[in-house]
Amino acid sequence: MKYLSYLCERLRKYEWLAYRKCKRARLKITDFSILATNCIGGVMYHDLGLEFLTPTVNLTISLRDLVKLAENPRWYMEQPLVEIQEPGPCPAGLLGDVRVNFVHYASFEEGAGKWEERKRKINWDRLVLMGTDQGNCDYETLQRFDRLSWPNKLVFTHRPYSEFSSACYIKGFEEQDEVGVLTNFKPGFRKRRFLDDFDYVAFLNRIK
Repeated sequence: MKYLSYLCERLRKYEWLAYRKCKRARLKITDFSILATNCIGGVMYHDLGLEFLTPTVNLTISLRDLVKLAENPRWYMEQPLVEIQEPGPCPAGLLGDVRVNFVHYASFEEGAGKWEERKRKINWDRLVLMGTDQGNCDYETLQRFDRLSWPNKLVFTHRPYSEFSSACYIKGFEEQDEVGVLTNFKPGFRKRRFLDDFDYVAFLNRIK
């Protein structure tokens, strides 16, 4: 029984590796910059074997603040990050009036350093905006996101919004107030994240 469990886990691992290899083979465009509310962009880069061409890695920004940033991205990227001194669950800083939460960094200095390093790699000709309906997101915020003049944008939601062309409904979170953690793996033999319910390779291949 123990050997069978071990064998199943090995098969599961190799199937997952083959699945990611197939994704990488399908990808045609590799020099895009994803500005995201959380780790969804970083996970995509990692699974596709790409360099992080964005500062929004290992951190969170509310969708409301991401919309503000997207309305004037070059200005915001020129602003210095100012540490927020008040106690909180993680180091955080202000980029103008946009709050950046460095959830996967040990200190503000570490997070800010990575932000400065990676923002210099942004490809302004191939920008992608990705968000989720988490946190303080409301209907008005989704409207503002959908109205942004970005050709490549997407917001993951916990229920369908047919009126928004940028909304991508992820099943399984209908009883909640927001979409769950999309980078978590779903139950089952095959290793699949909730994020994998969306064919993001096809989406990225259509970048304008």
